[in-house]
Amino acid sequence: MIAWKKHRLTLVGAGPGDPDLITRKGWKALHAADVILYDALVAPELLSEMDCPHKVFVGKRAGTQSMQQSEINRLIVQMAFQYGHVVRLKGGDPFVFGRGYEEVTFARAWGLEVDVVPGLSSATSLPGLQQVPLTHRNLARSFWVLPATTSSNQLSDDLALAARSSATLVILMGMRKLAQLSALFAQVGKQNLPVMIIHNGSATDERVLLTNTRDMRVDAECQGIGAPGIIVVGEVVSLAVETGEVTPFIHQVKKLRA
Repeated sequence: MIAWKKHRLTLVGAGPGDPDLITRKGWKALHAADVILYDALVAPELLSEMDCPHKVFVGKRAGTQSMQQSEINRLIVQMAFQYGHVVRLKGGDPFVFGRGYEEVTFARAWGLEVDVVPGLSSATSLPGLQQVPLTHRNLARSFWVLPATTSSNQLSDDLALAARSSATLVILMGMRKLAQLSALFAQVGKQNLPVMIIHNGSATDERVLLTNTRDMRVDAECQGIGAPGIIVVGEVVSLAVETGEVTPFIHQVKKLRA
């Protein structure tokens, strides 16, 4: 039983998009909220089910003007002192490339009590929903989860290390860097690795593209698949179900090998 107190922050992960994929504890926190500050990737259906009187959009999207992180931090504290219990609702898991720790630290510095409710990360849940394992004893014994770029918008140095490994790679925030990613894999002799791109994962308009490291940029452009999306690279993608019965949102199934 959770005892909610005044002047507090609960950081909640909403999961990858499907409103049914939020945890039970996260659901309880939302129903106990005086204010919900929510991100761009939170399902509208989830918000519509909440009776909370104050629902404030603070989402950020690449390439568009949005609220700065420092403003969000201040708003959390302001709303907590004004109304009581603030739920900061973030897509996926708030501690996986979500800057959730910055919000928690700022709130604690202002004396707020803080709870964290983890969520399903898109990095692990979306491949699973497509019945593609990130690890497989014969194909990949580990996996990397990486952002495509650094804060300066350059390709992450970790990508070069990961590309040389036999692990499955899950690349987030990389849809604008497909050309550079293709070139990177070509440099290490892996231009024909299977790739799965999942756009709007677990949402009703989800689209899944099966391709390879050489063709992924051209294929994504031809099919009009862009952000938001995750990129899964590795031999495990060859296990993707291609019948369309289990994965009805697969838009195009290509030969994973050239």
